[in-house]
Amino acid sequence: MGKTYLAIDIGASSGRHILGAIRDGRLVLEEIHRFTNGMEKKDGSLCWDYAHLRAEILEGIRKSMQLPSAPVSLGIDTWGVDYVLLDAENQAVTPTYGYRDHRTDAIDGEVYRIIPQTELYARTGILKASYNTIYQLMADQVNTSDRMDRAEALLMVPDYLNYLLTGVKANEYTEATTSQLVDPQTKDWDYELIRRLGFPEKIFGKIVMPGTKIGPLSPEVVRETSVPAGKSGVCDGNPGGVDVIAVGSHDTASAVAAIPADASEDYLYISSGTWSLMGVVREQPDCSSAAEAANFTNEGGCGGNICFHKNIMGLWMIQSLRHEYQDAYSFAELCDLAEEAHDFPSRVDVNDDRFLSPDSMRDAIQTYCRQTGQPVPDSPGTFAAVIYQSLAECYAKTAREIEELTGKKYQKIMIVGGGSNASYLNQLTAAASGKTVYAGIGEATSLGNIITQMISSGELAGYAEAKELIGKSFPMKRYEA
Repeated sequence: MGKTYLAIDIGASSGRHILGAIRDGRLVLEEIHRFTNGMEKKDGSLCWDYAHLRAEILEGIRKSMQLPSAPVSLGIDTWGVDYVLLDAENQAVTPTYGYRDHRTDAIDGEVYRIIPQTELYARTGILKASYNTIYQLMADQVNTSDRMDRAEALLMVPDYLNYLLTGVKANEYTEATTSQLVDPQTKDWDYELIRRLGFPEKIFGKIVMPGTKIGPLSPEVVRETSVPAGKSGVCDGNPGGVDVIAVGSHDTASAVAAIPADASEDYLYISSGTWSLMGVVREQPDCSSAAEAANFTNEGGCGGNICFHKNIMGLWMIQSLRHEYQDAYSFAELCDLAEEAHDFPSRVDVNDDRFLSPDSMRDAIQTYCRQTGQPVPDSPGTFAAVIYQSLAECYAKTAREIEELTGKKYQKIMIVGGGSNASYLNQLTAAASGKTVYAGIGEATSLGNIITQMISSGELAGYAEAKELIGKSFPMKRYEA
């Protein structure tokens, strides 16, 4: 029986603890804990509740200790861009803002006064989003300078959670790249840029790569998560033997790492969920003006590579549509209704800002169709047909953009994440792109987290072996053009 590993996968609305191990030559997963997450309004600002996250993380670890095979290590992955500042006593500087807080509204001008947007992209390869770390830090500096005066260290969200478990401060590479402050060539902080912006250099600590051991659980955490002798009914937990590993702590990096494709293959990926990230794994970044104009970003990947992709609206539109019908239809039923309305001709630009957070997704789609002189949908089936077919055409367009930017032709699209189960959309994507689509592995982020731990422990030799194992363990469904 192989070792057991614990992936702690935390999103902006929920978190999960998933155990992974190799059994009979295959990877197996087991979810043991799930909890809610979300920003809270505090004194008019949207903030993360880290006391809540710490308590839930410890509860999941405690549960893992009650199982016959307790984990030998754990890794944490989360969303990107957010961070915690620590003061001289290693206490969090409050408020602990979240990326949806409006403090960064119009702050980009302060950054571009120092460095033009085009130069910033050329240096970092990261596409501008108003909530990126660089703009949040500028908001700290301009509007609440006392926060920066008190800061002695900056830890991105998973780095801070690792610190709460171990007492060790380290900045993991994939998460750090979302800050828009990392040099994609050196894979280190761009200290010249940091100095130009006036940020204190001392707060930016050492960047470590996925697979680095952060440290063992601290004595305090061991006490809080230990199972009293003879109390578990299964085994006596030993959290003191659990190492915390820096995995691909940006969830996108872990999801891409779990795609079961050989490194020699040329393929496109879609990490599909509420948002869809469509791109290609590259050895070198593309920080060109053409890449910037096409809205591609260069985020760090596991193994030190680059996840070169575009952010697409994804299944947010179909989720919103379903809620407007009071969840009367399952996603499978909406797919069936869309297929029945397959000939409905209207299409929308799924990346249009009007679809980001409308009061009514149906009204937004109908308005777009009227303004563009197209037939207006008026039923669940026609709305769903517009959304699914528009998404597929957007994927096909993005594939052509990637081929133009890379100078390569790709025959495969690999789809992972929760949205990979949308069979109708997968078939539409194959038809629209003219490529073979492989879809599956809904738990890709947790898998990527776990295989990085397995590589760190020596149970797997590297990502090539890990991807082969994933391919055997989690077959993907094939859709022909």
